[in-house]
Amino acid sequence: MSSRRDFIRSIAGSAALIGLTGIPMEVLAKHELVKLTILHTNDVHSRIDPFPENDPKYPGMAGVARRSALIRKIRSEEKNVLLLDSGDIFQGTPYFNLYGGELELSLMSDMGYDAATLGNHDFDNGMDGLLKQMPHAKFPFINLNYDFSDTPLNEKIIPYKIFQKGGLTIGVIGLGIELQGLVDAKLYGNTRYTDPVIKANTTARLLKQEMKCQLVICLSHLGYKYNEKKISDEILAQQTSNIDLILGGHTHTFLDEPVHYKNTEGKDVMVAQVGWAGIRLGRIDYYFNVHSGKKESFGSSVKISEKTIAV
Repeated sequence: MSSRRDFIRSIAGSAALIGLTGIPMEVLAKHELVKLTILHTNDVHSRIDPFPENDPKYPGMAGVARRSALIRKIRSEEKNVLLLDSGDIFQGTPYFNLYGGELELSLMSDMGYDAATLGNHDFDNGMDGLLKQMPHAKFPFINLNYDFSDTPLNEKIIPYKIFQKGGLTIGVIGLGIELQGLVDAKLYGNTRYTDPVIKANTTARLLKQEMKCQLVICLSHLGYKYNEKKISDEILAQQTSNIDLILGGHTHTFLDEPVHYKNTEGKDVMVAQVGWAGIRLGRIDYYFNVHSGKKESFGSSVKISEKTIAV
């Protein structure tokens, strides 16, 4: 991945003189660049409060209030922001046992999440339990490869959503892991699992080729990668086309920055995941040249701690 300086030099001439710490909006406008900031989480697992200071692995880490403060700060600095989640919102602390998911979805709505996909633990109170809590989500749940037609969730989950940001058209799809053998069958009922690669290829092509999306993002709860032959984000990236970014979940993988793969057409696909419990917030900044169609991206993750509030 080229440096931000090299990219700006290649598509915006004198803008290359700008330091790597940021590009003023007036410079972006002058050189007809559009910046898009993607923020993402996964596997938060009902972690509302920070971990206690005496926790052996994550002392004082995470916490919704701190994440919310960081998101507000980024939104105050950036014009075009999308906030996304890759599933397993529920289960992990007594808050879920007490409120059944209402608190988690209400807080995500307060933070302004734009969309989320479903993880296996989001079925832990059954489909009726999930349906009951969905009114607290002021954002859509997106999934392509679960067929809910014979369930209470029929027509409650959308296959994709298109966002408009700064003149850009962004398509977002969602994929879920095989539930059989992972979730008690009575919790997901007549939900049918379909091949995520086939579904992703068909819909990503629709979004990129027919709906002219400049960026296609997949919210995946398939898992980053496995030793056995099991569908994962790594395989998804390599066996599909028209997807630019996969925001993953399920395996609780901490990636400091996105990993790059080549798709079936030899084009770059990024895969990102930020562990679990809201310990990190992922961030990917895209820069688009509105004339040439060229784009470059810079990804990272930020640890959520007491210090984050002062960032």
